[in-house]
Amino acid sequence: MFAVVLFLLCAASSVSASAKSAAAGPRLHNKQLYKFSYTAEVLLDKAKGSKEGGAGYKISSEVNINLVWRDPSSKDDQLIQLAISNVRIDHVSPRSGKKNILQGSTVDSILGKNKLAALTKPFLVHLKNGKTKAFYSYWTEPAVIKNLKRGLASLLQFQLQTGKVVENDISGRCTVQYQAAKDQITRTKILDTCKTSETGFTTHSKVLGVGRKSSSVTVFTLEDGFIRSAVAEETHSLAVNARRSTAAKVVSRQTLVKTGKEAGPLEVAGKDVASVVKSVDGKLAAVGIVAEKVKSKCKGCPTLFEHWQAEQKQLEPASLSKASAPRSFLALIQSIRKASKDEILKVLKSASKTSLPQVVDAVTSSQTPESLDAMIEFLNFTDAKGLVLQERFLYACGFASHPNERMLHALLDISKGKIGSEEIKESVVIIMGALVHKLCLKGGCNLPTVVQVKKMILEGPDSTKVESEVQVYLLALKNSLLPEAIPIFTKYAESEVGSYNTIALTALQRYDVSLLTSEVKRTVNRIYHQTQRIYEKNVRVAAADVILSSNPSYMEVKNLLLSIGNLPHEMNKYMLSKIQDNLRFQLPASKVIRQALKDMVSHNYDRFSKVGSSSAFSGFMARSGDLTSTYSLDILYSGSGILRRSNMNIYGASKDAMLHGLQVAIEAQGLESLIAATPDEGEEDLESFAGMSALLFDVQLRPVTFFKGYSDLMAKMFSMTGDPMNVVKGLILLTDHSEVLQLQSGLKANAEFQGGLAIDISGGMEISLWYRESKTSVNNRGALVVTGNVTVDMDFLRAGMEVSFETEASLDFITTVQFSEYPFLVCMQMDKATFPVREYLTKYEHVSSGKSSQLRKQRRLIVSGSEFPLHQENSNMCKRVFDSSW
Repeated sequence: MFAVVLFLLCAASSVSASAKSAAAGPRLHNKQLYKFSYTAEVLLDKAKGSKEGGAGYKISSEVNINLVWRDPSSKDDQLIQLAISNVRIDHVSPRSGKKNILQGSTVDSILGKNKLAALTKPFLVHLKNGKTKAFYSYWTEPAVIKNLKRGLASLLQFQLQTGKVVENDISGRCTVQYQAAKDQITRTKILDTCKTSETGFTTHSKVLGVGRKSSSVTVFTLEDGFIRSAVAEETHSLAVNARRSTAAKVVSRQTLVKTGKEAGPLEVAGKDVASVVKSVDGKLAAVGIVAEKVKSKCKGCPTLFEHWQAEQKQLEPASLSKASAPRSFLALIQSIRKASKDEILKVLKSASKTSLPQVVDAVTSSQTPESLDAMIEFLNFTDAKGLVLQERFLYACGFASHPNERMLHALLDISKGKIGSEEIKESVVIIMGALVHKLCLKGGCNLPTVVQVKKMILEGPDSTKVESEVQVYLLALKNSLLPEAIPIFTKYAESEVGSYNTIALTALQRYDVSLLTSEVKRTVNRIYHQTQRIYEKNVRVAAADVILSSNPSYMEVKNLLLSIGNLPHEMNKYMLSKIQDNLRFQLPASKVIRQALKDMVSHNYDRFSKVGSSSAFSGFMARSGDLTSTYSLDILYSGSGILRRSNMNIYGASKDAMLHGLQVAIEAQGLESLIAATPDEGEEDLESFAGMSALLFDVQLRPVTFFKGYSDLMAKMFSMTGDPMNVVKGLILLTDHSEVLQLQSGLKANAEFQGGLAIDISGGMEISLWYRESKTSVNNRGALVVTGNVTVDMDFLRAGMEVSFETEASLDFITTVQFSEYPFLVCMQMDKATFPVREYLTKYEHVSSGKSSQLRKQRRLIVSGSEFPLHQENSNMCKRVFDSSW
């Protein structure tokens, strides 16, 4: 027994001793100088590469590494010296002739003597258990030089055991996975976990946003406890989600290969690292292993005012339908983001009256503290004559890609002050709701200003009896999509004011189905089935839309089906068309509808043979692997043949995300007296009214009124020109993505993706009593430009690549109604004009001496125009309308 115990004790002590001697990371030997060849390169190219190769540079050198000091009590606590020499700089891809801008240049002439001297000055790294504890260099060295040294130092950091750890290196604080095998270590850095001080921003909508895939793998081959070779490859692929061919790739490679070993200096005596570093060079300091910010200097770049003068013509109204307008808009935003408040004010004050609204769009979309301050100082909200500029400012705030609390606070201050225009007063509150939504999406729901605005709009509807004010608060809540607003919408959905009902019901439809409680569902069913009181038709169909879009139960669908046949004529037809559209387009409710239709009481000829002109139809505008775009057209008429509600929607879906790109709703009521017709049930006392409401990129805008009241109607009737009324016009920053990619090699890539849209949405309504005909139109004109720019700027060297595409398109929706007989003739047309799509690729390289090279490619496609298909019944009706017109 005693022998067994003695054996176990001996075994335990030997295991303990071997554990103490086992290396945790790389170990260097005393009096040895390790010689290596080292290259660090960066390449910018298309996602799939290209024949001509990418833009970029390769820095090669020799590196000598030796042990300076080791803690006597721990072999894994080491201070190491690295010295770079024989530096060479080349293109990363082969270049010939004029394209080789480095030909004839020396490293001295490219880097400059001071930078070269700094790069070749030795530096120290403190390694403990294979991890970098400190990086010692000189504070006076340029940041770009220190970063190149940090990149080399990061190749010395690894552990010999398999596992996942959190480490600090040049990329920041990152989670790293190690896989150990015999004489080989694989280090995989999970780049999405890296935390750095340089943060960027991106568009809140994933559909309009930019996706990035990144990887970083380093393979170490070991020999005698130290590195024989280290090969690192880091890749970042960025692409616009809605069009993934607009993409760029950044590849960074590092290679450290041992070339030999010779006798080296002795270890330095010392108690600790600090004293040893001081004895080596008193000017050396622990400057941190995480990369420093590098401020790039733009030599010869124009000032903001000079840039504005060059772009001014492209931002005149006559150019807004061309792609040059959003391209100039995006370029101007980049300049404004670097400008001071005074420089911005100078441009605002010098702009012509016609170009000024576009400048306001650009300045507001820049979203810097300086640009916001300039706009607040420039605009006078007490002056009603400044309505156009004030509304353009507010809409640009609503469409802001990455708003902050400061912007919301500025709007709150405006709302509390004196405002000369009633329309602006309304728009301020509505847009504040949109900003609340975007800030809450970023986790800012508890910011002081957000809390204050939330309280204001949540309490707003019950704080006033003025109908227009209640509508404004409801629209602000509709933009905010606050869960706390659902009970408010539920209450106002059953109000006695029709406009409140419509806003509340359309707002409920925007919420995630999981937030709609059983009380909400009971309310919308009560409204549709009129169990407590009579509602207007457009309110009832809005309630039906909520029911069908919120995972309806079998009984809910069955009751909807049973109601068909007992509704007003046109509503019968609308609901029948809505059910058929759900089935044909396989909308979420289609499965339950099919189950309910198995019951012959619900599904019979009497119900499904109702005639009328109202309709609901959905279809595809475009389908690709990147983006699916759909449209829906819902038209509801009164029994007399006059338009009651027209609703056009366009949606975009990409990467499991949905964007409500556009909604244009035209509503009319109380027009039956014009043709001596009888109003439908529940609509006998409605005031004559026609108006238009637009929702653009998930932001509800202030509704526009065509006329209100009989006297206003008659005045408009006799003065109608048929010209459409503008609903929204301007330049919108759709995509806005900016980030700094800190590469392990020490280089930095700046990625900027932006998308600009010049848009003009207008709508009109004409009524001819003589021809007993009405016509409504929604006209959409737009020019879109999306650019992606990735640059690596080392001050002395610059490489970059820009990918972009642009297009100019138009979409018209026209409804013609002839109500001289019943059933009246209705023709709906949705036309897309032929439009071009142009793609561009530019790669460029530049050295500090002034030499540069550029490669530019382009491709042009033509997309044929077409009339979007609607149901066959509409096609037949259009033939009759145009035959009778002829």
